[in-house]
Amino acid sequence: MAIALAEAGATVAICDIDEAALADTRRAVQSLGGRCLALRCDVSSSEEVAAMYRHIVDACGTLHILVNNAAVVPNRPVDEVRRNKHYAYLTTPVPRQSLQFTSQMSDEEWMRYWGVNVHGVFYCTREALKLMEPQRYGRVINIASIAGLSAMSAHSPHYSATKGAVIAFTKAVAAEVAGANVFVNAVAPGGVLTPDFEQYFKTAGEKKCRQFWQVCPAGRLGTMDEYASLVTYLAGKHYLVGQVISPNGGAVI
Repeated sequence: MAIALAEAGATVAICDIDEAALADTRRAVQSLGGRCLALRCDVSSSEEVAAMYRHIVDACGTLHILVNNAAVVPNRPVDEVRRNKHYAYLTTPVPRQSLQFTSQMSDEEWMRYWGVNVHGVFYCTREALKLMEPQRYGRVINIASIAGLSAMSAHSPHYSATKGAVIAFTKAVAAEVAGANVFVNAVAPGGVLTPDFEQYFKTAGEKKCRQFWQVCPAGRLGTMDEYASLVTYLAGKHYLVGQVISPNGGAVI
């Protein structure tokens, strides 16, 4: 998304807690001739977010576009076990039963997702609106998930809850600020063909892969370029306010 926005002519500011990823993305943007400010920031900290915005204003003067993409995702070994169990349950004739995900979840595991996925979206949006409202222009794009729209991610109720919160937040804020020409929308992706997913398909085995594709009519995941092009569109001139657009290959219709 940072690369696509830079290709469209934006000066890009990116943040992450992964400094190696920050450096890689900055180099990719700069290789295109774009300008990229890379800042280490934990978006679950309101203090770090406020400091990041001060750096952005000092370097760029203001902010026109915010993409809230930082998130904790279910990628631990226990998450893979749950995901495989859920997909098998969806695609294999077995007796109906509880999958026992929520009842076995710890407080720590539940709370871990809220700091980044929800509080981070709020902190970053709050600081962005302080700049966008007075200038009467802004675009906010929140990256949600089909997990917030459906039961497709029942294997991760903590993640689903946070992405549902992002969708509700998007709609409320969109109605609030549209009169200042600040348009807020959400993208709710299905699966994205990231390196992590590519590795999953290589190691999952044929049976698990067949089970996965049973729940996706298109028979493939969306590419990063496909999602990035949608974000670039939402960052530009349009008439969309408070919409949740879900590219997901038909997994959720």
